[in-house]
Amino acid sequence: MLALLALAGCGTAEPGAGGARAEALCPSKAPRYGEVPRDRPTATADAPRPPGTPTPVPSSTGTARDGVRITRLYAGAIDEEGVCRPSSLTAEFEVTNPAAHDMTYTVVFDAKGYTGASRAVGPVGPGKTVHGRVAMSRSYGDAAGGTSVSLMSVRSIPSAEAPAPGGPCPASGVRVYADEGDAAMGLRVVGLHLENCGKEPYAVDGRPELEIIDAEHERVDGVKILPSAEVAQLGGPPDVARPLTLRPGERALSGIVWRNTVEAVGGAVNAPYLRVRARAGAAPVTVTPELDLGTTGRLGVQAWRKQE
Repeated sequence: MLALLALAGCGTAEPGAGGARAEALCPSKAPRYGEVPRDRPTATADAPRPPGTPTPVPSSTGTARDGVRITRLYAGAIDEEGVCRPSSLTAEFEVTNPAAHDMTYTVVFDAKGYTGASRAVGPVGPGKTVHGRVAMSRSYGDAAGGTSVSLMSVRSIPSAEAPAPGGPCPASGVRVYADEGDAAMGLRVVGLHLENCGKEPYAVDGRPELEIIDAEHERVDGVKILPSAEVAQLGGPPDVARPLTLRPGERALSGIVWRNTVEAVGGAVNAPYLRVRARAGAAPVTVTPELDLGTTGRLGVQAWRKQE
């Protein structure tokens, strides 16, 4: 799983054929890895940056994508304990929201020779630009890959529809979110979770309502949304749609299932987003299951069932 990191850069870098090279010693006020720091500052996206020379960002299409742009690179990083890790690589970036409403972004970074990293940013207001920082550690057994940091993916959803697996209970009184799912032999399965975090009973009837949304945030039509058994037999209890009432604190589980099968040239459906309503008329929540439906034209959905 990609690590979520927000660390400040340190050290110096020497651009060139060999890529970024971390300085042998950390800045004077930052202890080296293995030492006990005297102070333990909390790292945030706006934390002061320790001394260091930024590496020029390489001219590459991978450094700007969908409103996100990598602006500077640093060899090294300072972690949450205030410890300098010269073998890390830090990228500074900015996110600009062109939409007419608040958006929340998830950005996945990659760098040769380093672990990938994912960063959540938002809410970002209409027309606003937010700056952030992310660090990547050296991959086990790999040499530093230099100054090539790329944006693997950028996903953005309306902040009002962002899933809330933790934190304060949403105004709706329920949480809806997706898990990381499972993929094997062309079959994809992603769980949908519902929690009544409010103070009143919450009733659902049957299956969640779904809308498939493409990378341009447009609705995808022409895909049949079916009971899951018509797409794949998943085992477990029978997938029977029935009324269900959750008392405060109780949870329910649904899920989506699809096959990535391509049986014709053209017409494959790839849509990163899924807008979910726990019941008819409920406030929508947008999740990112990264649907790759091939040319099947079908998405299966399970009925809500109480989770013990």
